[in-house]
Amino acid sequence: MSLEALASARRPRSYLAFDFGTRRVGVATGNALTGTATPLTTIPARGEAGIAAIAALVAEWRPDALVVGVPFHPDGAPHANTARARRFARELERRFGLPVHEADERYTTTDAERSGAADVDAAAAAILLEQHLAGLA
Repeated sequence: MSLEALASARRPRSYLAFDFGTRRVGVATGNALTGTATPLTTIPARGEAGIAAIAALVAEWRPDALVVGVPFHPDGAPHANTARARRFARELERRFGLPVHEADERYTTTDAERSGAADVDAAAAAILLEQHLAGLA
């Protein structure tokens, strides 16, 4: 393995995570080295304003990959928002050329509310990102 490949393999993988909703999208950042995530902001879910906000965050944070929360019913069955979140994930992949991972977001909003988070959507994105990172370990 070359030195460059070795350095790249050791580099912490950084992520932006999105808690998708039909009106708002919570955003968090985190990395695989620490396994932690930090809530960033909530942006509009629709239109060019939302895409422009995501583009600005991708440019600022320069993540290695993206994580999108995909909702399911408590029994694991998909519903209408499952398909919407997956379309959102594919759109991010197409626009930004980054790997996009889907993460089960069941109960993340409830957990964020329970914690008293000021920005519930961004906190939910941080929770789902930490769950995703824990699965990488």
